[in-house]
Amino acid sequence: MSEPFLTIDDTPVSLAQAVRYLQAGRKFDAFVGEILRQFVIEREVQSHEGLDANPSAVEQAIVDFRLEQNLTDSRQFQQWLAANGLTYDAFRDQVAYGFKYRTLKDKITEPRLQEYFIERKIYLDRVVLSRIIVDNQELADELKTQISEGTATFEQLAREYSLTDDRIVNGMVGPVSRGSMPDELRAAVDQAGVSDVVGPMGMEGRWGLFRVEKVMHATLDDEQVQTTLRDELFEQWLAQKIESLPIKLQIED
Repeated sequence: MSEPFLTIDDTPVSLAQAVRYLQAGRKFDAFVGEILRQFVIEREVQSHEGLDANPSAVEQAIVDFRLEQNLTDSRQFQQWLAANGLTYDAFRDQVAYGFKYRTLKDKITEPRLQEYFIERKIYLDRVVLSRIIVDNQELADELKTQISEGTATFEQLAREYSLTDDRIVNGMVGPVSRGSMPDELRAAVDQAGVSDVVGPMGMEGRWGLFRVEKVMHATLDDEQVQTTLRDELFEQWLAQKIESLPIKLQIED
């Protein structure tokens, strides 16, 4: 008889039982999906050339981790390793694997990075906006006239007339992704300069005035932008790899 998959309170739980529990909780697909994900990544890491981690970089990463986690004391570090079921060698292997994983991700995503950035730029560019939302066009027109003539400020009118909760902060709602804006608003904002007021625009039964506070154009030089794009591209590549795999599930009671 095979060993149980898990023992809980001295009661053996078979793999088949564990699968039934996961299915009952609707978590089995996610469980298998994570196995497939790790399988593909590990196989690719092993098969790609030039992914070896620099030993000195690995040791420095371990030092940095210990400093960040306040584990500089050797005894504390050993206790942390034991609490996480690790030996030093196993932990070092994990850190080295992390280097290989990141190098693999860079190699996979680099050829499409520039093209993908252009595709996604509309969603990466952000605009800081303030708004005044009212329930009829006539009032919106009147408020815009007051702003343009200088008889009232945008902030004053937002606090007094706007129907949205952001009126308490003078109507400030940014930053907003350009790609998430309604087409009409995005087109108007793209033509406007900082401090310009656009509108009134009809939006779901209400009317809005929008002031452009700041435009933040995404660039591929931005480390966070690069990280986001590489993550998205890598996940797409992984999904394609997983989809092409023949999978056979065998579970015996």
